[in-house]
Amino acid sequence: MAQKVTIEPVTRVEGHGKVTIHLDDNMNVAQTRLHIVEFRGFERFVQGRPYWEAPVLVQRLCGICPVSHHLAAAKALDVIVGAGTGHGLTATGEKMRRLMHYGQMFQSHALHFFHLASPDFLLGYDADPAIRNVIGVAINFPELATQGVLMRKYGQEIIALTAGKKVHGTGAIPGGINKNLTIAERDSLLKGEGPLNIDQMVAWADGALQFFKGYYMKNRDFVDNFAYFPSNHLSLVRKDGAMDLYHGVLRAVDTNGNRILNDVDYQDYFNYIEEEVKSWSYMKFPYLKSIGKEKGWYRVGPLARLNTCDFIPTPMAQKEFEIYKAHTNGKPNNYCLHTHWARLIELLHSAEVIKDLLNDPDLQKDDLVVKGTKQKEGVGLIEAPRGTLFHHYRIDNNDQIEMANLIVSTTNNNEPMNQSVNFVAKNMMNGQATITEPMKNAVEIAIRAYDPCLSCATHALGKMPLDIKLYNANGDVIDNYKS
Repeated sequence: MAQKVTIEPVTRVEGHGKVTIHLDDNMNVAQTRLHIVEFRGFERFVQGRPYWEAPVLVQRLCGICPVSHHLAAAKALDVIVGAGTGHGLTATGEKMRRLMHYGQMFQSHALHFFHLASPDFLLGYDADPAIRNVIGVAINFPELATQGVLMRKYGQEIIALTAGKKVHGTGAIPGGINKNLTIAERDSLLKGEGPLNIDQMVAWADGALQFFKGYYMKNRDFVDNFAYFPSNHLSLVRKDGAMDLYHGVLRAVDTNGNRILNDVDYQDYFNYIEEEVKSWSYMKFPYLKSIGKEKGWYRVGPLARLNTCDFIPTPMAQKEFEIYKAHTNGKPNNYCLHTHWARLIELLHSAEVIKDLLNDPDLQKDDLVVKGTKQKEGVGLIEAPRGTLFHHYRIDNNDQIEMANLIVSTTNNNEPMNQSVNFVAKNMMNGQATITEPMKNAVEIAIRAYDPCLSCATHALGKMPLDIKLYNANGDVIDNYKS
């Protein structure tokens, strides 16, 4: 008898979503869908607001990755105020933003791995849900749990000193930054109290990476066979092909490593990327125009970034990158759970970049803002922890925003997440007489690998439906209205 399995809510992710899995008469998976069931229309909310408010307004999308939206919006407005893109800012302006951004990458990656993903690895995907959580990790692995908390705290301190606040700061403004880093602030991050210093953060980041590699060697069959499928991959890269999480050109490769977007200017992203809307989700489905809807979808985030870049410009992360690439003989990596491996390499890279920036005297200079000839339109891209983030604004003659388009990281990963759900559901549930809780959690693990921020991603085109049902005391529908 055909059945429907519902997983609601999806746990240990930011935002609200559910999964539906339809089983046929033989208890085989016939259809799977990841539904995003909340809607937040920031692309409309900001219309009519003065353009300089955007970096502060749009970060209210999320309390987990506000820095990413703050900086992507600021980068778009750099273009509008005539400061250009990338190196058009002053050295202090750009490096303070980079410090803010890499602090965000560091704290977000630490939060995801230690608090959200590690319970499944440390305690087992089939462990009792009562202990399969961050509390269970703290009880059974107190040293790792403490490191995770302190690493996130350190990243948050960087954000506070560069953005003014740990959450929803104001540091980035159109054309630059509104403060530098004092010597005292710098020293608090370099030396810190107790373990809260950069050398300890580098060591702990490296330790977390070695821990995962050790887990992988013991559980290679599970990790490699959990969910893998061919896909395209997209990210920013530096013009010389290096990983750059703050600025660069757009590059995309197919599953064999062939270039399908060859280092194009992201100001022209709309020439290459289109978005599809489907009736069962408030999250759009981006794809590469040149390939089409069917096969043009792509992954973003740590896995994609390590597939698109040629090298990582910090020594410890580069060494680990070479080990990681050797696993697939230099070809793109399509193993979903290897996203955690890639994320921890980025965690180490972020710590190395932070250390270099803290030792850069440009952070103490006072030349903070650049302005030029005003433009009507600008695009800002950044590599958020979860992947490539697009902010696009156009203003009118009154300096008010008349158009905003946001393609957030999780939206870019919409189809890959659905593909992962389908893969794991079929692998775990096909032909099973009983659908167990661990089987359902395995589906959630596939989603959690992408570290989705569902609140950020919930934008849709077209009319929002209004569906009202009136029930009597017996639970029967006695009236129904649909707009």
